[in-house]
Amino acid sequence: MIRQGFPRALIVLVGAAAAVITLAGVQAVGSIVGPVVLALTLVIAVSPIRGWLARHNAPVWLQVVVPLAVVLLVLLGMVAVLSLAAAQLAIMAPSYAAQFNAMMTDLRHWAADLGYGSEQLNKVLSSLDPGKLIELAQSVLSSLLGVLSSLFLIVVLLLAMSLDAPVFARIVDAASAERPALARALKTFTYKTRRYLIVSTVFGLICSVLDVTALYALGVPLPLLWGVLALITNYIPNIGFILGLIPPALLGLLEGGPKTMLLVIVAYIAINVVIQSFIQPKFLGDAVGLSTTATFLSLIVWTWVLGPLGALLAIPLSLLVRALLIDSDPGAAWTAALVSGRLPERVPASPDPRPEQPDPR
Repeated sequence: MIRQGFPRALIVLVGAAAAVITLAGVQAVGSIVGPVVLALTLVIAVSPIRGWLARHNAPVWLQVVVPLAVVLLVLLGMVAVLSLAAAQLAIMAPSYAAQFNAMMTDLRHWAADLGYGSEQLNKVLSSLDPGKLIELAQSVLSSLLGVLSSLFLIVVLLLAMSLDAPVFARIVDAASAERPALARALKTFTYKTRRYLIVSTVFGLICSVLDVTALYALGVPLPLLWGVLALITNYIPNIGFILGLIPPALLGLLEGGPKTMLLVIVAYIAINVVIQSFIQPKFLGDAVGLSTTATFLSLIVWTWVLGPLGALLAIPLSLLVRALLIDSDPGAAWTAALVSGRLPERVPASPDPRPEQPDPR
C-alpha cells in the first residue's frame, strides 16, 4: 500500500490559516508581547558588554547591572526627549497662528492671480489651521512615546532576562548536540539582530548629527529634539525617515514659509536617502537576511499587530520568526531563499529525467 501525503495546496492553506490565527492572538495580547520582544531585543543589543565583562572575570552581579544600567539610561533618555518635544510643540502651537493666517492669505492671492479663486479652493484653504498641523506633528511623537509607556513592565523584563541570559547561552550551546539546526538558528538570530541594531544606530547617529546641523542652519525650532526623533525613526524600515521629517518640515513651514519647508525636505532627502540607501547597505550586508519585499511586508504586518512598537521592532520580529520557523528546519532552504532573496549556498543537483538504461552486458 502506497502512503500518500497531504496535498501541498492544503498544507499551504492550513499554514496560512494558522498564521492568521496566531497573528490575531498576538494582537490580542500585544500589550504583553510588545514589551517582551522589546526587552529581548535590548538584552541582545547589550550582550557584547556582558560578554566583555565575563571574559575579564567580572562578578556575575556586575555582568547583570552594567548592561541593565546602559539600557535603562537609553530608555529614560528617549522618554524624556519625546515628552519634552510633545510638551514644547503644545506650547508653541498658539504662537504660529498669525504666521499661518498670513501664509493662507498669500496663498489665496497667489491662487487668484493664477485664476483659481473658486469657492471650492477657498473652502479647502479655510479648512486648514495651524492647530491641525501641530496635532499631526504631536501624533507622531505621541505614538513613539506610547511605545515606551509600559516602562515598568519593560524594566522588570529586562532585569529577568539579564539574569537568565548567561544560563540561556549555555543551554543553547548544550542543545547544539541534539538540535543543531535550532541552536544554529537561535545563534544566527542573535547575531543578525545585534548587527542590525549596531549598524542602524551608528548610521542613525550620523544622520541625526547632519539633520541637526541642517535644521540649525535653516533656523527651524528645536533642532536637537528632531535629531533625536530622526535617530529613533531610523529603526523603522523604508518609511522611518519620512516620519521623522514631518514635525521639522511643518515647523519650517510655519517659521520660515514654504521655502524653509522645501529646504528642510531637500536636506532630509539628501542626507537620509544617500546614507540609508547607498552607504548603509554596504556595511549592513546580509545582516538582516530579508529581501526588500519581505522587509516592507514585515513592517505592514507587525505595525498592524503591535502598533507603533511593531514598526520599531519589525526587523527583529521577522528575524525571530525566521529563526523559529525557517532556519531551524533543514528542509526549508528554498523558503529561506524566498524570504532573503538569495539563492541557497548549495543547490542540490537536478535529477536526470532520463530513465535508467539497462546494462547491455
